Formats: sequence, C-alpha cells, structure tokens
Amino acid sequence: MRLFPSCLLLAGSAALCARAADISESSIEVSFRPQDLPQKTTTCKALNRAARTLEDIQIEYIDVNPTAERTLLMVHGWPSLWHSWKFQVEEFKDDYRLIIPNNRGFANSTHPGDFVASGTWADMVGDLMCVLEHAGVNTAVCMGHDWGSELCYEAARMRPDRITAVLGAVVPYMPSEGSFAPSSALVPYLPRLAYQIYLGESPDSASVELNKDVRRTLRATLRTVASPPPETFLESTTTYLGAWKEVKEIPPIPFFTKEEEDYWVEQYSIQGFEFTLEFYTIANQLGSWEFIHAQGNYTIPQPALAILPIHDPVANWEKAMQLLRSQHFLPNLAVKTMDGAHWPQLEFPKVFNRFVREWLNEIEGKETKPQDTEQAVLHVRSAGEL
Repeated sequence: MRLFPSCLLLAGSAALCARAADISESSIEVSFRPQDLPQKTTTCKALNRAARTLEDIQIEYIDVNPTAERTLLMVHGWPSLWHSWKFQVEEFKDDYRLIIPNNRGFANSTHPGDFVASGTWADMVGDLMCVLEHAGVNTAVCMGHDWGSELCYEAARMRPDRITAVLGAVVPYMPSEGSFAPSSALVPYLPRLAYQIYLGESPDSASVELNKDVRRTLRATLRTVASPPPETFLESTTTYLGAWKEVKEIPPIPFFTKEEEDYWVEQYSIQGFEFTLEFYTIANQLGSWEFIHAQGNYTIPQPALAILPIHDPVANWEKAMQLLRSQHFLPNLAVKTMDGAHWPQLEFPKVFNRFVREWLNEIEGKETKPQDTEQAVLHVRSAGEL
C-alpha cells in the first residue's frame, strides 16, 4: 500500500490536510478500447476571423450512459484527446451521463481554419454549448484538465444557466481582471512555461517540429513522476523537443497500452498539431481577454474544485494560483493537492477519482440553480458577433 499526500484548502479557511491511502493504481482495469465508445458528431457555427467568414465545423464527442439524470461534461487540454478521461469514464459511467468532446482542431473535430485568432474562450465555449444542445443536455458539471480546466471555468462564468459546477485539474482559474497579459507573462515566475512563448509566437515552426514524429511528440509530453522528461524540458523558447535530442527512443507513454498509444498517434495524424496551438497564440488570448472585459464580470459563484498535482514539471500550480488570485474570484472553491505530474487523472486515477466523487457527493443539490436570464446569464455572443 502506498500513501499519497493530499491537502484540502477551502477558500477563506486554513488548510485541512490528510493522507490518502490507495492500493496500486495498476490494479485499475478499463473495460473498453477507445474505439468502442459511441461517437457522435454535431455541426457548429464558427467564425474564421482572418477570412471574415462563418464556417460549419464538426465537433466529435463521446456520449456514455445517455439515460442518466446527471451529466458530466469532460474537457481535455493540450496535447490531449477525449480518451485522457478513460479512468474517469470507467469510474462514473454507471452514475452519470458523460459527454466528452474532442476540442476544435483535435482529431476529427474540425476547425474554421484560422487557429491564430479563431480559437478564443468564447469560441470554444460556444462549441461546448453546441455539443450540449445536440446531446439534449440542459445542465452539466464541467470537468477540465490543463487548458480544458480554463475552458470549463470560462463556460461556468459565461453560461451559469448551463454549467452548475466546475472542476479544474492542474491549471487554475485565470481571471481576466486588469490589463491584458498573455499566459507567457508568467514565465519570469514559472520558468518552465517558456515553451508557451515558442508555441504561441512561432506556431508554424512549432507545428512542423511537432508533426515530424507524432509518436515522439506525444511520448515526450505524456510523462509521469516515475518516468519524467529531461530536466530542461519546456524551458526553451525556440524548440519543444530539443531537451530530448540525446534520447534516441523515448519510452512509451506510461499509462497507456500499446493499442491506446497507437490510437493517439492515429488521431493526431488526422490534422496534426497546427490547429491545436490555438490555446497559445497571442491573438486568441487577447481576443479572449477583450471578450471577457466586454462582459465585465470575473467571478464564478458555482461550486468549484481545483485538483493540483505537486510534481508537475510544467509549473508549481499552487504558486500560480496565488499569482493569479484565482481564489478571490471563486467564492465556493475547494482545492486539493495530490501526488503526480501533469496528468494526475491518468497517473493516479484512484486518488483523483476519489477526490472527484467526494466533491460531487458534497455538492449534490447544492449547485447553483439556473436563474433568470436577465439576472445571471452572460450569453456567449453568436459566432457572427465575435
């Protein structure tokens, strides 16, 4: 039996610390292959700002247990896919309806074409609402990882009538109060975010590098505490994979079977990485900030849970949360820390799932109810207005 440290922080209170005892994570078995789950596709409207055209894009999503009364909307980050939630699907498939999209530009989910400026938070929140509409879901709890966390936070902020609670894994809420600052502005405080400068300012070069060997790119990124990347990984502003140059063959992704890794390589080979870099470009981050400022609110009143790994090579997320003043804008926030690198839901799924289930049980019936639209709803503007 291995002990994993955890610590619960309630907004405005002292830390309540505990230790989580769990049997070997390797004992978890997933009862499905990624190809087995039912996939649906919906057509959504998306603005191409460069061409000034309104396009139809296809958003692919997984729909599990569609007759369940409660819905979890699971949102991935970068570089990721819906399948990064495989252990959470196994845990919650009998109790919740699970809606799990591939974000625009990932795998078979298409993109309007201008990834530099047509992938703002409002754009992608619109995609999520389009998926919920197609699935016939009125309200959901949004659970995100990495950039998917910020997308869930923004979905909760923009659409409190549809998102009743929000869980953010790894990346904390990044409120847009104050002057515009790109995510790369955190680099002086969190040096391993330097790669975001490269991906955001040189996306064409970055996509060529990332696409050269899709398997190598994925293996370089999806690492664990026990199988970490090189010490200098993510610290360069001119290359993403340079720290791995002395490693002839990067070890397989630790938490995937060979068949699962092959599936990811296949899915990322459909469109490559170019469109997925929308999260990092300055134009998208500025467009998001401008949209949020036009709306004029930054607080998310719904119940929120942040799960932060303590060994992430990307950043010290507890420090980032303090720098961003995230808790100030999340009055109903709980924070839990756990062992793990950047993929805690895959690396230590038993701990992660227990945190999620305990929180879901606690908030049952306590999610903020949909209110009068004139009082509460900050509607996402239609694509034609963005």
